[in-house]
Amino acid sequence: MKSLWSDSEAAGYRTPLGLRVYSSRLLGRNKNLVLHGGGNTSVKLTQRNVMGEDEEILFVKGSGWDLETIDEPGFVPVRLAPLVRLSTLARLSDSDMMNALNTERRRAAAPSPSVEAILHAILPFRYVDHTHANAVLSITNTADGLERANDVFGDDTVIVPYVMPGFDLARLCAREFPRRREAHTIGMILMNHGVFSFADSARESYERMIALVDRAERYLKRCKAWSLPSERSKPSRARLREAIARLRRDVCAHAGQPHVLRTSQAPQALAFCRRPDVAQLAGQGPATPDHSIRTKRVPLIGRDVAAYAKAYRRYFESHERKAAESKTMLDPAPRIVLDPELGLCAAGRSGKDAAIALDIYEQTIEVILRATALHGYRALPARAVFEVEYWDLEQAKLKLAGKPPELGGEVALVTGGASGIGRACVDALLARGAAVVALDRNEAIRTLHDGPDYLGLVCDVTDPEALDAALEAGVRGFGGIDIVLLNAGVFPPGAPVADASAQAWRETMAVNVEANVALLRACHPLLKLAMRGGRVVAIGSKNVAAPGIGAAAYSASKAALTQLARVCALEWGRDGIRVNTIHPDAVFDTGLWSDEVLAARARHYGLTVEQYKTRNVLRTEIKSRDVAELVCALCSNAFARTTGAQVPIDGGNERVI
Repeated sequence: MKSLWSDSEAAGYRTPLGLRVYSSRLLGRNKNLVLHGGGNTSVKLTQRNVMGEDEEILFVKGSGWDLETIDEPGFVPVRLAPLVRLSTLARLSDSDMMNALNTERRRAAAPSPSVEAILHAILPFRYVDHTHANAVLSITNTADGLERANDVFGDDTVIVPYVMPGFDLARLCAREFPRRREAHTIGMILMNHGVFSFADSARESYERMIALVDRAERYLKRCKAWSLPSERSKPSRARLREAIARLRRDVCAHAGQPHVLRTSQAPQALAFCRRPDVAQLAGQGPATPDHSIRTKRVPLIGRDVAAYAKAYRRYFESHERKAAESKTMLDPAPRIVLDPELGLCAAGRSGKDAAIALDIYEQTIEVILRATALHGYRALPARAVFEVEYWDLEQAKLKLAGKPPELGGEVALVTGGASGIGRACVDALLARGAAVVALDRNEAIRTLHDGPDYLGLVCDVTDPEALDAALEAGVRGFGGIDIVLLNAGVFPPGAPVADASAQAWRETMAVNVEANVALLRACHPLLKLAMRGGRVVAIGSKNVAAPGIGAAAYSASKAALTQLARVCALEWGRDGIRVNTIHPDAVFDTGLWSDEVLAARARHYGLTVEQYKTRNVLRTEIKSRDVAELVCALCSNAFARTTGAQVPIDGGNERVI
């Protein structure tokens, strides 16, 4: 492992806290060191309080911040002396510890400090870095891990046996570190947990971390335990979306709420899932208990979610939890599934949570394989992992998180999502917690949003092969389809029927009707599996009830789409799928309406542009986001008992009324 420190980059961070930000981000860039909020860093500084007195302050990473993107507000200022005194107590509960830490914050609005703040406080160095380096875990998580750790890291590193993070670990280190520390000590190895490095400068502390991890990597290479198996397992070419959607349905049923399910058929993941000893290796537990919060103690091998849930309940009950309220937080559904055909699957309450679980387990696979090659993978006992997974502090976080967003854990498919109404619907669905698969012919669809809950795919919905591939990619990305928005459409140039182009008619019907028939047919098996019932919303038009001169192809196609939706509502009700149509009119912030066209239409009626925009009964303007709000409402519980409806959103049209 090489240092990423750059003097030119560091020059942009002029203060000791700024350098703490910079070196923390360097650690966060490397997934082999930290993942998604893992690890923590700190710096000790002297600051003057409101009384004019100098105080020693520990700036430690706050809860909810990620080292890769952390900034100065992410470091919580905590008074140092009270934290050091806390380490001398014989006992301190987790809740009392966090209360004490929060009480000593110098900034009331700061997040809660890291649970390892006391440990950072007692280490007699200005800068302290902590990671869960994969290479180190590959050494400590073996049958003779302690002996190997002593051989690898030598006299300049303190080796500490595993203790659960929090007060007990801080107290142990407060007792053991001074006794074992030598003048040349540069770091500390926490067995089955991670690495600490420290120094009086940001650069030296960071580069000591890199040196320790590099020492571990070189050791693994010497022992021929670094290079991973070269098997290149090929993903199945079979259509997997219905199998994935069934697995997701079972996970959601046992979790008690919708979850996103991400899958990976990467060669290394597939090779691991197909190992004959995968159950023995993966069944021992995670690389570090910190990861079990996201991935659970062990994965499900295969697809029998019911059996896994039953076994997990037995595992939970066997530990005789005293706090009865924690049982209400029990979620026996798996977070990681290893299947030889589906590959590595990760479930989460959102696309982000699922992506984090997937990333963590991809790294876990590397640790397991290297430890296996070294001297056999050995995780901590189940009890130690359980204590972290059902830690009171983690249970409290879940309670504080409250109810998930309105559409949290659900997956929506939006056609024509790159602009206008489609784009507004993508935005609105994401804002309500849904994961969104958006299709459009426009390349801009790929980068419309940047985040783990969005997948933008270039797709011509009239191309059956492209549509099939897009659905497969969407389900492999998020696990299923709960909501379908039929929005993609074309409005051909106006022409009276006597002069209408046959080609324009066919093209309009192909996009506005035939493509939607194909999409609905393909989505029906997926919508049947939606935990809260599938939902379809078709974007019709005012022209269905009040057609316009010169718009025969468009009016007829939207009427056909409306009838298609009505028939689907009749046929699919038995499957718990509700199908509704909305009829927008005069939505002027779409690609159909340029400023020139809008001005010309207003002049035609002898109106200003603003008057033309509000030419309806309510004298109100209809925007794409208004249509999107109605779409989301129809997909919400408010309309759970409505299907086959046609809802206008036009400000009131006299011809329709």
